[in-house]
Amino acid sequence: MTLPPPEPVRTNVHEVHRLEIATGAGFGDFRERYERAVPALDAGRLGELVRSGAPWAAIRRLAEENAPHDFIRYWDFDVTSVMRLAGDRWKAVEYLMGNHTIAQRMFTHDPAVMLYAPLRTAIYEDAEGTVWFTVDQPSTRFASFGDARIAEVGTELDRKLAELLGYLGAPVPPALGG
Repeated sequence: MTLPPPEPVRTNVHEVHRLEIATGAGFGDFRERYERAVPALDAGRLGELVRSGAPWAAIRRLAEENAPHDFIRYWDFDVTSVMRLAGDRWKAVEYLMGNHTIAQRMFTHDPAVMLYAPLRTAIYEDAEGTVWFTVDQPSTRFASFGDARIAEVGTELDRKLAELLGYLGAPVPPALGG
């Protein structure tokens, strides 16, 4: 029996909640605290484990060591330094923050989740001097896959994000359980 070919294009319309949290701190202070709480990926050690074909348990241990608050910083970009060249004076930095061992629990069901894992976050200062942390609510991103197992991890990420915000001394949005 021959299966019909898959649809060449699928469109999934879904609602996402962007959370914008006034940090109550200065830009440099909040950025520094965030980057300490969400350390950069130890790419050297991870690369060694990958090259050696290490067991998944070793990858998990490294992630636990690298992510004291469950999240790792995979990438950051100081938007301020580039946009200043165009005359803009905003302070802003963007990040990719996540945890590959958590993402794997969704990836195993649908590799397309990597569109949203790691999470994209930003810290910026507005015209009034208020410093904001912004992120799309994980559960609203991952619920779009229509798989309860993926949605469950998205809800878990909401809780972990709430814990991180609490640790940073920022308000926790009610949508995250705050």
